[in-house]
Amino acid sequence: MARYTGPTSKKARALGEPIFGFDRAFEKKKYKPGQHGNSRRRRQRSDYALQLLEKQKAKYTYGVLERQFRNLFDKASRRKGVTGIVLLQLLEARLDNTVFRLGLAPTRRAARQLVAHKHVLLNGVITNIPSAQLRAGDVISVRGKSRGLDVVRDSVGAKKDVRKFPWLEFNPDTVTGTFLEYPERDQIPEKINEQLIVELYSK
Repeated sequence: MARYTGPTSKKARALGEPIFGFDRAFEKKKYKPGQHGNSRRRRQRSDYALQLLEKQKAKYTYGVLERQFRNLFDKASRRKGVTGIVLLQLLEARLDNTVFRLGLAPTRRAARQLVAHKHVLLNGVITNIPSAQLRAGDVISVRGKSRGLDVVRDSVGAKKDVRKFPWLEFNPDTVTGTFLEYPERDQIPEKINEQLIVELYSK
């Protein structure tokens, strides 16, 4: 299964955001990687560089590779609504991202692994495709024998407040969540300028 396996702290520093979650190395060095550290003068970025940076930020944040991301953009451009917002909604509706948002895994990478290893049920059916797109009313749960996994137990026990994601509903007693609807743009917490991505692909 294709996925990014390179350095995370270095990539987060290059993009200027802790895109893989909390990272002590990033917190200590919030500047571009390189042997000259933060002393080197940085030239002002071109419009293209800014657009490319936003695309890279979105790709690595949601764990999507180039071809998948382009296909999602094409799908978003064919739907009604603002293309950039629809793109983010499709990214949020991925199964692995929803497992992460529900608090069943500490990171998107861990959520992807849970799904790929067949620990997650979608509408009562084992689904091992992290990129599966959810629709309103879809129910996500953890297999009975998988609820005892340390990663699941610790994540659910951390009492993550799912209420800050109003498009999701979660029952910790049954370890079951529901995808209620596509989120509005102001509900998505990621610091991504989706308009720059649209401009990049519109050239």
